[in-house]
Amino acid sequence: MASLAKKGLNNYVKQLQQHPLRTKIITAGVLSGISDIVSQKLTGIQKLQVKRLLLKVVFGAGYLGPFGHFFHLLLDKIFKGKKDSKTVAKKVLIEQLTSSPLNNLLFLIYYGLVVEGRPWMHVKAKVKKDYPSVQYTSWTGNILEPSSANYDTD
Repeated sequence: MASLAKKGLNNYVKQLQQHPLRTKIITAGVLSGISDIVSQKLTGIQKLQVKRLLLKVVFGAGYLGPFGHFFHLLLDKIFKGKKDSKTVAKKVLIEQLTSSPLNNLLFLIYYGLVVEGRPWMHVKAKVKKDYPSVQYTSWTGNILEPSSANYDTD
């Protein structure tokens, strides 16, 4: 089993080196899908909501993958190939102060408008109410209550 995992990892790294954007798009889509399946199960949804799952895969593959790819290329240009721990810390700080807030904001908007089909007025109010705690949780690594991202609780 270990050799299978090692072979899979080696193949993934090879794809990442040869086709970085494509690999990151697929990875982000797959991880978004897996996280939604887990989220649906943890929140007690009995029957998998396939439309919601697919729309989250689209967000991951269509936005998160490409954005992350190009954002990290930009960071690499800014820091011109430096890889020491101080540079890594600076990159993480920049990401947490720029990319993380943007990604969380766009996800909340996308989820409300596209996944749940809510009118802009409701989405805007929900984002205004929940965004600060979502971003705080993102920064501190806490797990949100399942109802915090649910538009039906208001």
